[in-house]
Amino acid sequence: MNATGPSGDELLRLLGTLANPHRLRIVAALRAERAYVSQLARELGISRALLQLHLRKLEAAGLVSATLELSEDGKAMKFYEVNPFLVELSPDTIAAAAPTLSTPGIEEGERP
Repeated sequence: MNATGPSGDELLRLLGTLANPHRLRIVAALRAERAYVSQLARELGISRALLQLHLRKLEAAGLVSATLELSEDGKAMKFYEVNPFLVELSPDTIAAAAPTLSTPGIEEGERP
């Protein structure tokens, strides 16, 4: 993001990433404290495989980050935490971002 807000492509990436109920719940759960995959999967009631898929998407968007740590018994544990972010979504933000979209016009799969 730049000083005036996200570019059109950044805004689409962020909104697309957060446009999933599992990912919203993950961000909400990690807001309070960092967690490792098994702990977070239990808390959210989803499989570790599904959780890891969503965590990868959140990490690719820069919304969460991970650190690998060793437990006392020598087991590798990947901890995730939310990266601070703030995106103002308003007509002005969208108007500023729209001209910077790399793909102008109709998006794939949309009808005119």
